[in-house]
Amino acid sequence: MPTPLVVSEVAKSFVMHLRDGIKLPVVENVNFSVAAGECAVLGGPSGIGKSSILKMLYGNYGVDAGQILITHNDVTVDIAGADPRTVLNIRRDVIGYVSQFLRTVPRVAAVDVVAEPLLARGIKSDVARTRAIELLEKLNLPEHLWQLPPTTFSGGEQQRVNIARGFITNHPLLLLDEPTASLDAENRAVVVQLIREKKASGTALLGIFHDQDVRSAVADRIIDVSMFRAGREAA
Repeated sequence: MPTPLVVSEVAKSFVMHLRDGIKLPVVENVNFSVAAGECAVLGGPSGIGKSSILKMLYGNYGVDAGQILITHNDVTVDIAGADPRTVLNIRRDVIGYVSQFLRTVPRVAAVDVVAEPLLARGIKSDVARTRAIELLEKLNLPEHLWQLPPTTFSGGEQQRVNIARGFITNHPLLLLDEPTASLDAENRAVVVQLIREKKASGTALLGIFHDQDVRSAVADRIIDVSMFRAGREAA
C-alpha cells in the first residue's frame, strides 16, 4: 500500500507587505511521512508552525520549497506544485480536514453541511443524510438543531458539526487541527473513538492536539515541529 503522505524538504515563510516586504521565515527542511492506519501528531509550542504545516498540506498555503506527495488515483502528485483544479480534486478524493473553525454557507442546515462532502463524491442524498445524522447523534448534537444553520450555534456545537463533516468520508488522509478544543469531556471521548475507528480502517491521520489526554490516547508518534523551525540554532 502506498504511503498516503510524504513531506520532503518543505520550507515556508510569509512576506509582510505592510512592513516594507519583510520576509518572516516559519519552517524549513520539513521532512516526515504518515503511514496508513497511523495517527501522527505535530508537537511543539504555540506559534511554532504546526497549523501552517497543515494548511500547506491541504493547499491553503503555498510553499517556498520542497514537495508534498499525495497518492491520487494511483498516481503520486506533488500538491505543492499542483494547479488549483488538481488541488480541489485531491481534497474531494484524498484529504479530509477538520479545521479549528466551521466555515459554512449561511442558512444551510447542519445535517446538510455534514452530508455535503459525500454528495460531492456522488453519494445519493438519502444515504449521505443518513450517515450525517448517525454522526450528529454520536456527537450528541441535539436533534432539534439538525435542521438549523450552524452559524447560530455555540462554539462547541459548531465544532461537533465540523467534526462530523470531516469524519463522514473515507478519505485516505485526514488532517485534524485542534478538533477537540471546544468540546466537553464526553464529546472529546467520542472524537478519540472516531479517530481509533479511522485508524482501524487504514486512514492516515495527522493532527494537532493541545489536550494532553487526547494526544496520549490517539498518538502513535509525535513529530517535533521545533526541529523544523526556520533559523534555529544547531544542537
